[in-house]
Formats: sequence, C-alpha cells, structure tokens
Amino acid sequence: MPDFGIGLDKQKALDEKMSSLGVSKSDIIEKFIRSAGPGGQKVNKTSTCVYLKHIPTGIEVKCRRERSQALNRYIARQLLLKKIESYILGELSEERKRIEKIRRQKRKRSKRAKEKILEVKRKRSKKKKLRSKVPEEDI
Repeated sequence: MPDFGIGLDKQKALDEKMSSLGVSKSDIIEKFIRSAGPGGQKVNKTSTCVYLKHIPTGIEVKCRRERSQALNRYIARQLLLKKIESYILGELSEERKRIEKIRRQKRKRSKRAKEKILEVKRKRSKKKKLRSKVPEEDI
C-alpha cells in the first residue's frame, strides 16, 4: 500500500473502493509530470503533477491540485475511481445524478409555469401600487 501522506482509514477506504469496482493496481499506469502555475522555482524543479490511466477503460486523470506529490497521488486515484464508477454504473452513479439535477434546474420553464409566475408578479405589483401615497389634491 503506497503512502499518500493520509490516514490509514482513508487508505483503507480507497483500497476497498478499488476492490469493489474491480480495479487492480496493475491496471493503472502512473506517471509524474512537472506542474505548471503558481509556486515558482519549487514547482519548476519537482514533478508534483500526477497522471493516471486505467488501461481497460482508457480513462485518464491528471491532478496537480496540491503541492505535495503524495497528496496528488491520492486525489488522482479518487478522481479516477469516480470516473470509473460513472462509466460502469452509468445512470446510477452519484456524478450522473448531480449532472442531471443541474440540467433539470437549467431547463427552460413551460409556458404554463411561466404564466403562473408572471401572474403572481402582476398581483404583487398591484398590491405595491396600492401602498403608494395618495396625492394631496384628491383629499
């Protein structure tokens, strides 16, 4: 079990997730790349970016979120497992559910729903107009 600089419970959970999805360590190609972005000289000299590829599915992941290579290895494995899970489970995966929820939220409203909303707005504006001050001349 590689040391990712995390707790044993998180490493155990990662291993369990890998075994439940049927992913073995030999199925994964791991490479290290020099990260880009903020960090200056330190980033230019060390290879902290982690590249993982799952051979059977062809899914690839790059992670350069943290400055630590060990932590990036852990995060990259988590991302890879999420992608593999969504690939295997398809409609049932958590990621797919989240994406579908966002799609439903952004979907255009029906004409009936739009009319209902506009009717409520009209009623509210009438109510607010009634609250306005009465001109002094009418009194």
